[in-house]
Amino acid sequence: MENENHLSDFLTGKSEHTLMLFHHFVNEFEKVGDVTLYPAKTMIGVANSHKRVAWITALGKNFIHVVFPFKQPYPDNLCFQKITQVPGDTQFNHHFRMLQKEDVNEEVIEFMGLAYRDES
Repeated sequence: MENENHLSDFLTGKSEHTLMLFHHFVNEFEKVGDVTLYPAKTMIGVANSHKRVAWITALGKNFIHVVFPFKQPYPDNLCFQKITQVPGDTQFNHHFRMLQKEDVNEEVIEFMGLAYRDES
């Protein structure tokens, strides 16, 4: 499968810790619903059956960075380090930095579900 080859390109050379975070994040998302990973040129898309619901934008030495696109900002949270509006669009990108497995807590899982179910 072509996607798997590209995915391995993203994961090659990453620390054990980063790989553990990546797999934990994907496993937790799969508890929300069926997801498919779509490696792009600079990031990995996480999609349900009809749209991308998140983007893994960085696999750092000891973290992964994930962006959740929503049609409105959700400023009342403890999990997003920043929220930015896409210029000229109604999309608000919510930035989540995962440093430990425990960072995928109830609040993050709620936002995963919201992103997964969002029909907009």
